[in-house]
Amino acid sequence: MTEKEKKKGAGRTPMPEQAPEVRRRNFLEVPTGYTEEMAVAEAQRCLQCKNPNCVKGCPVNVDIPGFIKLVAERKFTEAIRHIWTTNSLPAVCGRVCPQESQCEGLCIVGKKGEPVGIGNLERFTADWERGKRHRCPAAQASVHRQAGGGGRFRPFGADRGRRSDRQRP
Repeated sequence: MTEKEKKKGAGRTPMPEQAPEVRRRNFLEVPTGYTEEMAVAEAQRCLQCKNPNCVKGCPVNVDIPGFIKLVAERKFTEAIRHIWTTNSLPAVCGRVCPQESQCEGLCIVGKKGEPVGIGNLERFTADWERGKRHRCPAAQASVHRQAGGGGRFRPFGADRGRRSDRQRP
């Protein structure tokens, strides 16, 4: 069996969810996210098109085949850094972006079956990164600027006394 036949025959990896008995007693997200193995299996379904339509459907122009290839190779740190070059919020986009009408809606694999789970893979990389505590370079620069070029970040008004210490007008 050729590589293309393997990819073509494999269906979309379903996103695991909390059981109804469990989720009715908490306020956590219903989908629990891909494991590393699930993410790699889903990423291997990507055909790595030469002219990827999925990128044309992405409002922030994420290099979708590029980051998916890195996920398929288990290079998760490189994958999240690749996404960060154009998108600082992959965890949000992976959850709320309407992929079915944008990137996944234009996926070539979706013409004959289910499209590659681009949003699920984007969510996986962001969740994986959060678990490993890497930092988006744009976010690091922002905290550095807010902290005045060094030292600890202090929210606005932190240099003022406590409310009880202040005199009322």
